[in-house]
Amino acid sequence: MMPLVFAEKGKRVQILQIRGNAETKQHLADLGFVVGGNVTVVSESGGSLIVNVRESRVALGRDMAVKIMF
Repeated sequence: MMPLVFAEKGKRVQILQIRGNAETKQHLADLGFVVGGNVTVVSESGGSLIVNVRESRVALGRDMAVKIMF
């Protein structure tokens, strides 16, 4: 497993694990990041990611992106 920050741009990956406390996991789930879900990294800038998740684009800071494992 690797953190989402290492996902190849444009490649769809499946979420295998979400790390963090219950509050963090719930926040990410509310945004659509759930185990078994698919995400695609659209772009990366300064450690922040823009990803497609559930037909929406979401910006994630590096601190959150390292908690999402694929």
